[in-house]
Amino acid sequence: MPITDLRHDAAAALKHIKSSKQPVVITQRGRAAAVLLSMEAYERSEHERQLLRLIARGEQEIAAGKGFDLDEVFAEADALLAGGAK
Repeated sequence: MPITDLRHDAAAALKHIKSSKQPVVITQRGRAAAVLLSMEAYERSEHERQLLRLIARGEQEIAAGKGFDLDEVFAEADALLAGGAK
């Protein structure tokens, strides 16, 4: 969508984004300049990005030998659950 169209009818652009649930590329002088997203799409994208960061950090910790052994984590969880059942 050319930026001039956005300037002239921003309400229509927002209506299109909400109904299509697709991002709209805003162009300036025929080149992509920005992307307009619905709030729902933006929040979903941010959530996915945060998950990917956590996964990447976990992989780095595993490669560096940091973190906890999965069997130890399960054993500790079992002990905590058994102690809480008293």
